[in-house]
Amino acid sequence: MHTFGDSNFLPRQSMGCDASFLGGSTSFLSTAVVRHRKRTTRCELAGHWCFGEPRDRRWYNPKRHRPLTYRRWVEAENSSDLLESGEDRFMLISYNILGVNNSMEHPDLYINVPFDAIQWESRKRLVSEDIRRWNADIVCLQEVDRYYDIENKLKKDGYVGRFKRRTGVAKDGCAIFWKNERFNLLEGNEIEFKDLDLRDNVAQLFVFEVRVFLQQAHALSEKWGGIPIVLAGDFNSTPESAIYEFLSTSELDITRHDRKFLSGLEPNLHIFSGLINHCWTDEELKNATGHSSCKLLTQPLKLQSSYAHINRTGRTRGSCGEPLATTYHSKFMGTVDYLWFSGELEPARVLDTLPISTLKSIGGLPSRNIGSDHLPLASEFVFISKSTQLKSQGQGKNKKPRKDSSS
Repeated sequence: MHTFGDSNFLPRQSMGCDASFLGGSTSFLSTAVVRHRKRTTRCELAGHWCFGEPRDRRWYNPKRHRPLTYRRWVEAENSSDLLESGEDRFMLISYNILGVNNSMEHPDLYINVPFDAIQWESRKRLVSEDIRRWNADIVCLQEVDRYYDIENKLKKDGYVGRFKRRTGVAKDGCAIFWKNERFNLLEGNEIEFKDLDLRDNVAQLFVFEVRVFLQQAHALSEKWGGIPIVLAGDFNSTPESAIYEFLSTSELDITRHDRKFLSGLEPNLHIFSGLINHCWTDEELKNATGHSSCKLLTQPLKLQSSYAHINRTGRTRGSCGEPLATTYHSKFMGTVDYLWFSGELEPARVLDTLPISTLKSIGGLPSRNIGSDHLPLASEFVFISKSTQLKSQGQGKNKKPRKDSSS
C-alpha cells in the first residue's frame, strides 16, 4: 500500500526514462497485488443495515426505515455472469478514517460537525461497524493514528493487520488488514521516502497486498506470475487532474500541465489543462522523468477504475463515471478516493456513494452516522479467466442494464 504523506507520487518510466515523482499535496494510496488462490466458501455480505422489523411481514417496508446515509450497491451489467462463473472473488474496502491528530490540528474544516461526532470514541465504533457490515476480505485504511484501537476490534472478526507510521513528526500512517482465513502474507517490505530525498512519507510492500510505487507494483506482479493488482486509497487528486490522467491512460505529457497544480484541487484550473504548454526547467524535467529531455511519462500498469467501469447515471456520478464526492468538509467537497484494478480481475459491483444533496443536508463530515470526512469505497472483485471474460462479454451484449441492489 502506498502512503504518500505530503507528495503526489508518479513513477517515471517513459521513452528510456527510469522512475520519478511529481510533487504535490498530501495523498495516501494502497496497492494490493493479489495472488489467485483456490476458491473458498464464505458467507454472503452482511446486510447494510440491521432493521428492527422482521422482513417476512407483509407490512414491512425497508425503504421507510433507511437512514439518510443509506448506500446501495451498483451492479455491473454482467454481474450475474461474473458471480455465477465459479471463479474466486474477494471484497476490498478503501477508507480514509481521518486521523485524530489531523482533526485536532485542523478544526476549521469541521466547524459544521457536532462535537460528539468528531470524537474518536464515536468514530471508532462507526468505522469498525462499516468494515464489519461489508465483511471485506481486504481493508486498506489511511490516516491511521490509533492503530491498536482498530486492530483490537477487527481481530475479533478474524483480521490480521500491519501498520507503518510516517517518518518525522507525523503521527499517522496506513494500515492493511486481511482475513487470515482467506489470505496468507507471502512477502513484505517497507519503504521510507525520506531515503529518496522526499518528504516524511512511507510505503509498505506486500504480496498479496502492497503499498508501492507503480513501477515496483508491476515488478512484483511480474515476479509472482503477472498476478492482478488493486490500487486503492486517497489520492488527493480529482478526476480532472493530471494524476488521474496518468493512472487511467498510463501516460502523461507533463508539459501540458503546471507542475504546481497536478492534483486538480485548485478551483477552475483544470479548465485550461492541455490548452497551453507549461515551461519546465531541465532540473524539473530530470526530477520528474529521470532525464532533462524526457517529457512523456508512462507506467506499465493497465489500470481501470472500479467505479468508472460500472455504468451508473443519476445523482451520484460525474461525466467520467467517478463519484461526484468521496469527501466533504467545510473547505472541499469532491472526489479524491479511487479503487483501481488490473489484470484478470473485474468488479461485479461497487458500493454507491451519497448524492450531493444528501451530503449538503448533513452539513459536513464526520457525522453521527459516518465516522470520517471520507466515504469508504467498496468493490467486489471476481477473478476471471479468458473464457469467462469472453462468455460474459457475449452475454452482456444482449442484456439490459441491471438495477441497483441493496446490500
